[in-house]
Amino acid sequence: MEDEVFDQIVFVFHNLVSWVAAGAMVFGGVVPYIPQYRDIRRTQNAEGFSTYVCLVLLVANILRILFRFGRYFETLLLWQSIIMIVTMLIMLSLCTDVRTATELNTKRRSFIDFDWSYFWLWSRFVDYMQCVLAFTLMAAYITYLFLDSALFVETLGFLAVFSEAMLGTPQLYCNYQNKSTEGMSIKMVLMWTSGDTFKTGYFLLTQAPVQFWTCGLLQVLVDFTILFQVYYYSRYPQKPVSHTVSHTTSAKAL
Repeated sequence: MEDEVFDQIVFVFHNLVSWVAAGAMVFGGVVPYIPQYRDIRRTQNAEGFSTYVCLVLLVANILRILFRFGRYFETLLLWQSIIMIVTMLIMLSLCTDVRTATELNTKRRSFIDFDWSYFWLWSRFVDYMQCVLAFTLMAAYITYLFLDSALFVETLGFLAVFSEAMLGTPQLYCNYQNKSTEGMSIKMVLMWTSGDTFKTGYFLLTQAPVQFWTCGLLQVLVDFTILFQVYYYSRYPQKPVSHTVSHTTSAKAL
């Protein structure tokens, strides 16, 4: 009798841990952007957040969804990509509204102008949606044509996770250029590090495709390098720099 009760407790505990882990995988990636969203709404200033973050994550997660048509992976990871896409579109909408409201230049820039000097710097949210839709349709069509090619499918999966793994490199470079990490939230970087570590461990335990955990390890390495910059530039202050955050180079600025 006692053995049955113990088995039931273990079973319930196992299910609880599984649900918590699943929830962390699906929603954990968007949590760091909640404080950023609230801060932008409160200050009506989006200069501290680069919309290139949204670009990279949109591309990465669209490619990941297409990769699933060629090679199956867990449904949880599919939902993770869908929720991240929705989150990045919400962030884009807010940033566009705030930037348009505070921008002195009244000239409107749109996606259909095809002016590469203003790529991803458009004036309306609908232009970003047009770009995302065009990329999705083009990528889906190419995937449909080459879906039978194992090389193409594996390359698609690698590009999806590699682009996401490289998300921190613009911030890394920005810190290096400024010789400072001032204006970057250490708390957020710690959240990214813990989240990426958990995600990579999850990939390894669930035997996800090799592209997932390899690029996950790379992402963790980038996070730890940024944390090292925090330590180094605080311990050995460099030449004072402007507090203005570059919109084009900061991809994880908070």
